[in-house]
Amino acid sequence: MAALFHLAFPVHNLEAARAFYGGVLGCAEGRSSERWIDFDLFGHQIVAHMRDDLPARASSNLVDGHDVPVPHFGVILSMDEWQRLAARVRQRGIQFVIEPTVRFAGQTGEQATMFFLDPSGNALEFKAFADPSQVFAK
Repeated sequence: MAALFHLAFPVHNLEAARAFYGGVLGCAEGRSSERWIDFDLFGHQIVAHMRDDLPARASSNLVDGHDVPVPHFGVILSMDEWQRLAARVRQRGIQFVIEPTVRFAGQTGEQATMFFLDPSGNALEFKAFADPSQVFAK
């Protein structure tokens, strides 16, 4: 089996998380309880954990002219998957923190990227590389 990542993250409302991750992003739901839900995020396990005292997030870092929310998580997709996801997110009326764009155009590491928030304010980034050898290029 290929290595998979597992990420547990806080949410303030499990039903909103279920609607967003399952309904908007199309993540299959795995096991769950009254306080957490497993989701399949493009083959990786993420777990939304209910947190009653969810802290506010207001940090960012300047990257290629954009204020990138920190912390954030996401997946590197194929360009076709990335374009389909961007269209689905836009169609669902989700507001982008950073609109779908190409970062580092014409440079090492050129990538398509987009950022948006889940209903609990967790920042997500989805990327795609036209040339996958650029993922870790210096």
